[in-house]
Parts: sequence; structure tokens; C-alpha cells
Amino acid sequence: MSKRRKSQRAAEATPKREKVRDIFVPRPFEGLVDEPEWIALRELVPAASAPLRLTPALVEEFGDRPVTLATVLPMAAPAMTKPDGRVFVGLQRHQQSGDVSRDLAEALLCALRTEPGDPVTVPPLPGPGPRLQDVLVDGPLEITMHDGFEFWLDPGATDDPNVQASLERANAAIYPTVRLGAAKAAYWCQVPEKAHVRWVLPEDEDTALDALARLGAAGTLTIGDDTRFAGMFRAHGRLVPVWDLPEQTPAADWEEPVAQFGKRYAEALADTSPLDAAGRRARQGLLGRQLTLR
Repeated sequence: MSKRRKSQRAAEATPKREKVRDIFVPRPFEGLVDEPEWIALRELVPAASAPLRLTPALVEEFGDRPVTLATVLPMAAPAMTKPDGRVFVGLQRHQQSGDVSRDLAEALLCALRTEPGDPVTVPPLPGPGPRLQDVLVDGPLEITMHDGFEFWLDPGATDDPNVQASLERANAAIYPTVRLGAAKAAYWCQVPEKAHVRWVLPEDEDTALDALARLGAAGTLTIGDDTRFAGMFRAHGRLVPVWDLPEQTPAADWEEPVAQFGKRYAEALADTSPLDAAGRRARQGLLGRQLTLR
């Protein structure tokens, strides 16, 4: 029997493993009351945290362990546990499947099954199972913004010079970011030579795009003097318009302009008539300046 035939027969005799399907979910945070904020923390915000509440079933199984959602954890880890039983889940991580919600739920469950203080092992492709919507008591996120990543650490951890050096490197990568009160999921950030406002809109993409097109056709798409509508990106099924701002103007000065834009945007949303020719041209222009984040 030829080697090729032997190899073929051996393959036929070997039980086949069921392949894990990596299905892309375009709106992983759909159904959560703060969906835009989840997206913002995932894509826009460098250092922030929020407490999460486990479902009663998980509390009964694992105890009422404090769980904290973090934008990013050390080494972009998916989760970690503390010796006192606290659990941290990281939104921004290196490995992920096509369903961010499933990934985060699996990271949380793996952390809950891990002995406090031990490293947490999370599979890159978790396969079918519960999602965030199944393991959390849903509600508005109580977001705390941080200037650095000290919230990762236990008291006294920075006494270790290696830990201190690692923390300083992580903090050096943070762009100043401020959560605006004028609109939910709207954030100001300062980058070299300019600043931005980025706002995760809560409406479905087509509805939001039509409203922005109406404002573009009317010439009211900016948020003040010396500002420019830079474009927008799609993130987890929602649109995120971006404005370029003068670098020297502080975040607090943009609260009122963003609030006024929010009123114009709400009025444009309320207009459900078909777009006119100018509106259709503006819509095409917006689509041409759109990027997709996955």
C-alpha cells in the first residue's frame, strides 16, 4: 500500500473534531442599555473602569465577588483576579473571536473559576456559550475616568521598581481623554497638534447617516469656530463621527457646542422625509469618509 493511501486511510479512521465556528456579530453589545458607552470604552477611551453586577445565578455559584470592567489590563490581558477575590475584565485585548460579547463573558467566567490571585487562562476562540447579556445584570455603566493605570495595582505594588517602570511606560501611551456631559458616549481627547471630539451615536447606522447628511447639506455639521468634521467610523454597528478641534481649547469649553450640535442632530433625526438632492450628495460624501473598526 502506498504511503499516500496509508495516510488517507489513517485520516479516515481518526475521529474528526468539530470545528469551532467563528461567527462575526456586528453588534455585540446590542440589548445593553449603555451600548454606545460599551463601544466607546472598547474603541475610544484609554483608561477607564466601571463596576459590573453578576446575575443572581452567578452570585449563587461563585459568591458576590466584585467585578470591574477595565478598558485595558496589563499586557492587554482578557481578565485577572486579585488575592482578595476581585475580578477585572479587559475590554481591549489582543486575541478575540468574531463575537466580542461572547469573548468578554468567557473571560469573566474563566476569572470566576480561577483561584483568587492566580493567572487567568482564557481560550482565544471560546465556542458557543453565554454572552455578556446572559451573565450581567444590565444597567447604566458607572464610568470612572483615569489619568493612568494605577487602578490596576494593589497598594504598595509600585514599591517594586520593575512594576513602577512598567506602569510609567503604560501611562506614557495615554492621550488625555475627557468624558463629556453634553452627550452620552461623547469624548474629547488631545493628540499631538490637535484635539478631537468623538461621539458614539445611539441610533442605527442608516438613521444616523441620514441625520448627519441633512446637517451636512445645511452647512451645520461642525461644532463651532475653527472646528472641522473629520469623518466618521463604524464600530460594532454604530456610527462614530469625529471632529477636529483647536489643540489649545480645553475640554470643558466644548460642552456647550456639543450640546447645541446635539439639538440640531435631534431635529435632523425627527425629519423623516426623503433626502433631497443636496442631502443625497452629502450622504455620499459622508460614506466616502467612513472607516470600519472590527
